Amino acid sequence: MISAYLGYLVSVSVSVVVGHELRPLFRAIRTVETSGTTAPDQAVGDKGRSIGPYQITRAYWMDSGVGGQWTWCRNHAYSEAVMSAYWKRHCPDALRRRDTQVLARIHNGGPKGHAKRETWVYWQKVRKNLANTMNSAPQRHGSTWEGIGTK
Repeated sequence: MISAYLGYLVSVSVSVVVGHELRPLFRAIRTVETSGTTAPDQAVGDKGRSIGPYQITRAYWMDSGVGGQWTWCRNHAYSEAVMSAYWKRHCPDALRRRDTQVLARIHNGGPKGHAKRETWVYWQKVRKNLANTMNSAPQRHGSTWEGIGTK
């Protein structure tokens, strides 16, 4: 009961914070982070340091400032709220612009991840999945969705 209520509250708050525009990005990141996993919510990576469908570490979760417990990052809606809060803290301009490259690279490499060479390969994987998602959806003019990969 509490878990279901928590999931509802988190999904409502994510919708309010980021809207539906970031759904394709969340899907693309989840695919890259847990591809091939039959139960992405139960995924564990980095020798136990990352959990859930978005492979969130305890440090990332704590840095986001979202209340609760790190183990709740196994829930995709809760993880999306954590990611949104993390982005709001570390790259609010990119979040406002819906700059998918900066958001993905910071998710992967930390607060300065967008400037790290090692996050480029990660971005290419996310971009490919994002392009596949966006090919089946109309693109908005004047947004980061248009011209994916040009940033």
